[in-house]
Amino acid sequence: MGFFSRFSRSSSREHAGQFYLSLDIGTEVVKALIFQIDPEAKQGIVVGSARVMQAPDNMQSGAISSIAGVVETSRQAIQQAQDMAGVGHIADCVIGIAGELVKGTTTTVHYERPEPHEKIDLPELKGIVQKVQWKAYERIKEQITWELGEEVDVRLINAAIVDVRIDGYKITNPLNFKGKKVSIGIFNAYAPMIHLEAIHTIADDLQLRIMSVAAEPYAVSSSVGHENIADFGGIFIDIGGGTTDVAVVRNGGLEGTKMFAIGGRAFTKRLAYELGVSSHDAESLKQQYSLGQLSPEQRDRIHKIVAQDAQVWLSGVELSLAEFAENDLLPSNIFLCGGGSALPELQAALSDTAWTKNLPFAKQLQVSFLQPRDIVTMDDQTKTLKSPQDVTPLALANLAVNVVDEERDLAMILKRAMRSIQE
Repeated sequence: MGFFSRFSRSSSREHAGQFYLSLDIGTEVVKALIFQIDPEAKQGIVVGSARVMQAPDNMQSGAISSIAGVVETSRQAIQQAQDMAGVGHIADCVIGIAGELVKGTTTTVHYERPEPHEKIDLPELKGIVQKVQWKAYERIKEQITWELGEEVDVRLINAAIVDVRIDGYKITNPLNFKGKKVSIGIFNAYAPMIHLEAIHTIADDLQLRIMSVAAEPYAVSSSVGHENIADFGGIFIDIGGGTTDVAVVRNGGLEGTKMFAIGGRAFTKRLAYELGVSSHDAESLKQQYSLGQLSPEQRDRIHKIVAQDAQVWLSGVELSLAEFAENDLLPSNIFLCGGGSALPELQAALSDTAWTKNLPFAKQLQVSFLQPRDIVTMDDQTKTLKSPQDVTPLALANLAVNVVDEERDLAMILKRAMRSIQE
């Protein structure tokens, strides 16, 4: 899976010794990482990290509702990470974006070449890629317009070529190949301009230079290394404070992403209501419960409350996966991450096979947690990143590291196609 940014215009040697920032602006917490890139080892080195709680009205369902509030929280997180790293202001930044209206899908175009005995050259490949991109853009724009009931300006934020085949044979780069039937699948993630403009305003206020705004499920699903990547399949579920992000990977390619507005904050609100306590106290109880630090009586009471909402959450997962199940079997490996994943009822709900009866899974489900160590391209020298909630900021940083291993010709073609849609 690829990542195409301004990095691809410069030599990877130029990145050695520089510091970069990964910023995960979540509904409940802002997470900041400071890292360097070792281009020889193709690895990122984390030297600073911080987490700062958001004010309650800063975010809603993964989207920014108070720019000033998010700026202040982000400033605190960045400063704490800089203090840990012992460095001053860092400008270059990768920022994550989530929310119900961030859409990601893979579009495949099948192209029959008029001259199958001629080698595929750059102009021909560029034309095929542009057809895929415009087809995807129109599809996503129609979907968001239908959901909102009005036309919305959307912008392409991430693109990756996930599948290339010539006459049925899977290849990595079609240049100079001969053949009649060419199929290219490209994953694209789009977000409404209003969300992106808020991100850019925040970056300007913080004096940050954005390398990329990345859809978080795209970042997470593309960050986990696997020995047989061409055959790898999995369902990645990132449970944040305001949303749950679902990404489906099949045959080593990201097929698409879905998001729905149930996250950790929904469980906190229910606990606050049922227990008659403040949101702050409910959040504290939820965290203690997740860590097994409550008395048996408290634990049983909270379990009954959380278990009910876990079934509602599971319905959201089921609906998100239904569309991916229309044409093929679903991967049987489910990977959880995000701060909300700590609630044991969520893993238990997924592990109960009753909900899978209407979905075609390839085999029996295996549910596990993503850990920071699974992001194999990132070396955490701070020793502070120890739980599934730390995976997303690491995955965002990983996108910057992966640039040293890009297919240059394909990267530039896709980058130009992205620009033509963005302009």
